[in-house]
Amino acid sequence: MYPKPKTVHIKDFKIISITHQNCLLEQVGLFHVEEAAQQERLGALKSKLGLSELMYNSTCNRVEFLLCSNRLVDKDFLKEFHAAFFGDSAPLSDNQFYQLARVYEGAQAVRHIFLVSASLDSMVVGEREIITQVRDSFERSRKMGLSGDGIRLVMRKTIETAKKVYTDTDIARKPVSVVSLAYKYLRDLNVDLNARIVMVGSGKTNRSMSKFLLKHGYRNFIIYNRTLANAQQLASELKGIARPLSELAAHSEGFDVLITCTASNEPVVTLPVYNQLINNETGKKVVIDLAVPNDVASELASMQQIRYVEVATLQVTARENLKLREKEIEKCIEIIDESMSEFDLMFRERQIERAMGEIPGKIKEIRENAFNEVFARDLNNLDDSSKEVLQKMIDYFEKKYIGLPMKMAKEILVQSRQH
Repeated sequence: MYPKPKTVHIKDFKIISITHQNCLLEQVGLFHVEEAAQQERLGALKSKLGLSELMYNSTCNRVEFLLCSNRLVDKDFLKEFHAAFFGDSAPLSDNQFYQLARVYEGAQAVRHIFLVSASLDSMVVGEREIITQVRDSFERSRKMGLSGDGIRLVMRKTIETAKKVYTDTDIARKPVSVVSLAYKYLRDLNVDLNARIVMVGSGKTNRSMSKFLLKHGYRNFIIYNRTLANAQQLASELKGIARPLSELAAHSEGFDVLITCTASNEPVVTLPVYNQLINNETGKKVVIDLAVPNDVASELASMQQIRYVEVATLQVTARENLKLREKEIEKCIEIIDESMSEFDLMFRERQIERAMGEIPGKIKEIRENAFNEVFARDLNNLDDSSKEVLQKMIDYFEKKYIGLPMKMAKEILVQSRQH
């Protein structure tokens, strides 16, 4: 067991990062730990490495280990970390792990987690889901007893900074994913929550779209897919109906919204199929084509009774929105720079508070020694009234002695930052 520092210094805060920026997503996935196994695996990792604190954050494209340790995170440490994390079943060699892992230490590590939580280090800049993921990861680590005061301070300022970025800039205002834009298109049309939604295809894109729809209260789904089992799985999540794609041309219930995304090289929704789908209904229909190449035949796109949007149009909007977000990055960096200065002061104040926390105990020792040893004979010569006055005076001095150094130290810190 390595010795643990009594006080967490900023240089003790470190991050070991495995992300989409320098790894294949399959490699990132190797470091994912199921929530049910985190207590045992991460607890063992913390113990084996002698870490003061540990926090684990895992998303679809990043895994990061936030630690507090007075050990140097060099090649030897990473080798030991790799062995402790995987045991005897490591899917990567020590050298492969060393090449993949990125290490941040001290103020650089704090700045990194600020950037991550503000989505500036994300695959899609401005996707604010990351702040929730980081906060939830911290809560899990805290409840498991893995993290402590050092990581708590970092997380407190991290969440505060990310909120300020999302509130005071336009970094997350306009959606940049095709699926989120497709959902926005649907909502802008004020489509009723009871609308009959026909989904053609149950792959990743339509699954993502279905999450938006389900989250916002849509509840009437029929899913067609080439593999019926996959349609049934998605239909189960949506509480809808699953059918094989071969039955699409026999659809007889009509629809209000058609969302399609398959891997077909030819149009799936041809004019004859569409005429069958509408079942002689005359009202306007919403058709969202998320496939490349398009699933919907070109002659349908210009029909007046169809509100049609295709993936190419959505991609143009996505690129425009991404450019707008990129213009906001400079504002975000200014907020992060300001937060770094504030965190530095806050962290120093906390170290003073922790150091000052030992003063009451020391004063109590001095007081007891004075009463029981140094001045014991003199005190025995005092009457009860005099002893009571003396006791009150000492209590008063104690309070002042404890509060005054804290106040003075904080004032010195503030003045040093101003100069």
